[in-house]
Amino acid sequence: MRNKISGLLGAATVASVLAIGSTSAGAADISGAGATFPYPIYAKWADAYKKETGVGMNYQSIGSGGGIKQIKAKTVTFGATDAPLTGKDLGESGLSQFPAVMGGIVPVVNLDGVKPGELVIDGPTLAKIFLAEITKWDDAAIQKLNPKVKLPSQAIAIVHRSDGSGTTYNFAYYLAEISTDWKSKVGVSTALQWPAGIGAKGNEGVANNVAQTKGSIGYVEYAYAKQNKLTYTKMVNKDGKEVLPTSEAFQAAAANADWKSQPGYGVVLANQPGEKSWPMTAATWILVYKQPQDTAATAEALKFFAWSFARGGKMAEDLDYVPMPEKVVKDIEATWSAEIKDAGGKSLFTN
Repeated sequence: MRNKISGLLGAATVASVLAIGSTSAGAADISGAGATFPYPIYAKWADAYKKETGVGMNYQSIGSGGGIKQIKAKTVTFGATDAPLTGKDLGESGLSQFPAVMGGIVPVVNLDGVKPGELVIDGPTLAKIFLAEITKWDDAAIQKLNPKVKLPSQAIAIVHRSDGSGTTYNFAYYLAEISTDWKSKVGVSTALQWPAGIGAKGNEGVANNVAQTKGSIGYVEYAYAKQNKLTYTKMVNKDGKEVLPTSEAFQAAAANADWKSQPGYGVVLANQPGEKSWPMTAATWILVYKQPQDTAATAEALKFFAWSFARGGKMAEDLDYVPMPEKVVKDIEATWSAEIKDAGGKSLFTN
């Protein structure tokens, strides 16, 4: 992962646009927009897919809210979101939804002398920091979790997303699970009324701001933390165990997910039980129309994601994402065959 996507994840990028192939989408090319969380792996898949098939993908990494707006406006072939739509919204919009890949959201800090994985934080303390109730790094609650870490008497600078964000949705969902104050005062949404802090666009923007601001804390998808050499923290999970953000920890959190229990496979993976589970594990979803206007482009998009399921697992793992389990992939592809059709009722996906 480390150097292969360095050009794709520049920390200064506010709204990344992936254009593999020609500068404008051709008849067979695929267009998508949305979540920044999966951008690193979509970029890697798109590059490999272009080399293998000649088909390019134009993907605007603009945040989940933007992706939902663009697919509903029918300006892209697919939308991408880390906050799943409800069954009601899917039905009213005529959209089909499926998960593409999983990963982890990590707290990142900028503290002199603190190395990646050295600082420990738990959910209640994280909630109090983002509620602006804990305002100094040497607060007793943080010191209690980190008796061997030299913490500065420095103000905490909060960095959060300013755009509609599925990463924010999953982050807030986790905090609401472990903090009644967070649940009542802030709640869960893709866009929040933050009690404090500065806003930044995309995972890229948050990563950039944390990298440049001493004493800061933010939250990003793990690939952004690794690529930008940010100091990520350990976390205390639901079982009370200190865990590092790793593919194994993300897999442990996702192991018992009942994907078919929610419309559009909309299962949120935050705060899952298990000694090895990372508490802020998340999936990311794709939205396509059940009866699209451009059937050729949608059929090509389904081919791309079928290829990513079949051939992209190792690439995902190299970037510390978690591929969808084979059984779930079979269910997803059956859903495509049943739901996504042309005006004559013919399925756009064939195995």
